[in-house]
Amino acid sequence: MANRLLTGQVALVTGAGRGLGRAFAETLAALGCDIAVHGMRENGPSEYGGGTTTLTDVAKAIGETHGVRTTKLLADLSDAVAVERVVADATAALGPIDILVHNAGGDIAARGGKPNPNDVVNIAEADVRSVLDRNLLSTIFVCQSVARGMMVRRRGRIVTIGSVAAFKGRSQAAIYATAKAGALAFSRCLADQLRPYDVTVNVIAPGDTRTERFLATRAVDGARLVESGTLDRIATVDEVARVVEFFAGPMGAFVSGQVLRVDGGGQTWPG
Repeated sequence: MANRLLTGQVALVTGAGRGLGRAFAETLAALGCDIAVHGMRENGPSEYGGGTTTLTDVAKAIGETHGVRTTKLLADLSDAVAVERVVADATAALGPIDILVHNAGGDIAARGGKPNPNDVVNIAEADVRSVLDRNLLSTIFVCQSVARGMMVRRRGRIVTIGSVAAFKGRSQAAIYATAKAGALAFSRCLADQLRPYDVTVNVIAPGDTRTERFLATRAVDGARLVESGTLDRIATVDEVARVVEFFAGPMGAFVSGQVLRVDGGGQTWPG
């Protein structure tokens, strides 16, 4: 069993039904955290080739595998009222939230042309709003709600999940990149505000990662699916998820306001 450095702490992981979100939840559970498992849809984990798994199944499996308490939370996090309910329900079930990993987002909400529905000129208004809501507004609402409790207790760790897209203009990912850049800026501002309260706020910015959705919605070069021998490849979810241990664990106690790109050096400039 992994070193359970975080035993007794409570983590809320949003977008935790599959892919990176589930990997973040599993990583924290292995470290001893009780986990509030959030998803937008009960059947979300079964999308993109996930069989018949439900969010209820995921929460149960994480609890049984790692011997921790879990609770399931369903909500649209672009709705501020729903966010307050999620945080209240997580706290009622497991106790005050010590660690937030806000992973919910992506361009999944947009209706057109996945995986890159964000054509600069032609993207529909509804898709603009969906991508901004799911990525930027949800980050603001969730972090605000959780941060209030952490400020009272004067401790906590917040990790938001960004993207390397925020650092480079992409004509076919404009709105997504804009939303992630905004969420990154918000996270840094929040880090500054929460310094006096001993609450850290950091961002993990993955590059291409082999989640179920990534593999199901893109033509993937098989040569980039190797797992060793080169950094010019697509990351595994575990390679990204391991970073959350640093930000949430003892080594990250004095690290805040930082963005860590996890892309094998695909972007190597400063900043």
